[in-house]
Amino acid sequence: MEGTEIRKLAALEDRHWWYRERRILLARALRRLAVVGVRPERALDVGAAGGGNTRVLRAHGWTPLALEYSAEGAGVARERGLPVIRADARHLPIPSAGLGLVVAFDILEHFDEDHLAAAEIRRVLRPGGTALIAVPADMRLWSAHDVAVGHVRRYDRAGLRAVVEKAGLVVDELWSWNVLLRPVAAWRRRRSTGSDLDAPHPLVNLGLRTVVTAERYLPVRGWPGVSLMLRAHRPA
Repeated sequence: MEGTEIRKLAALEDRHWWYRERRILLARALRRLAVVGVRPERALDVGAAGGGNTRVLRAHGWTPLALEYSAEGAGVARERGLPVIRADARHLPIPSAGLGLVVAFDILEHFDEDHLAAAEIRRVLRPGGTALIAVPADMRLWSAHDVAVGHVRRYDRAGLRAVVEKAGLVVDELWSWNVLLRPVAAWRRRRSTGSDLDAPHPLVNLGLRTVVTAERYLPVRGWPGVSLMLRAHRPA
C-alpha cells in the first residue's frame, strides 16, 4: 500500500465503521483466548500501518510490536507511541519460536509468495502460539480498489486454508466477515475507479456500522462475505 493510502487509513481508522468493527473483532478474539487460559505475552502485528490493531493488543495486556514495511506507516505508528520496526513480512527480523501471538490482517494478499509470509508467521510463533489472519475474499469482487491498494489476489476458503496449512499451522477456525454488506460492496466495486478508502458521511458511517455490528449476533459466518478471517496455531 502506498504511503498516501496509509496516511489516509490512519486518519480514518478511529472512526470508520470498517476499521472500528475489525478492532472489535480482534478484541473479541483476544478475550476468547483469555477464556481458554491463554495469557498475554509478546505479540507481533504484521502490516500494522498506523498501529490501530497494535493498540488493541496493548489494551488487552499483550506486549506488542508493530511491523510495517512502509516508512509512512511506521512513522504514524511511531508518532502514536508504539514500538515499531520496518521489515518485509516474508523476512521477519524476529527470533524463531518466541511469540505467543501474530496478527496479520490484510497482508497475505499483497505477495505473490504468500506462502513465504505464512511460513514466517509459523516460524516466529512458539509451539502452541496463535495466528489471527484476515484477507479479502472472492476474486468475483476484484476491482480497481484492489489494484490501488496493491492486492495480488482475493481468497476463497480452500485457498486460504491451503496456504496456512502448507506453512505448518493448524487451522482452528475459518469464517466470513462483512457478509451482510457484500451486495453493497459488490455494487460499489463494479463502479470503482480506485481505492475506496474514504470518509463516508457520518449518517452513512453509522448505518454501515449498525449493519456490520449485527453480524456478531447472526449465524452468517458460513455465508460468502467481503473478507475471510482465520485463527490457527503452531502445533507443539
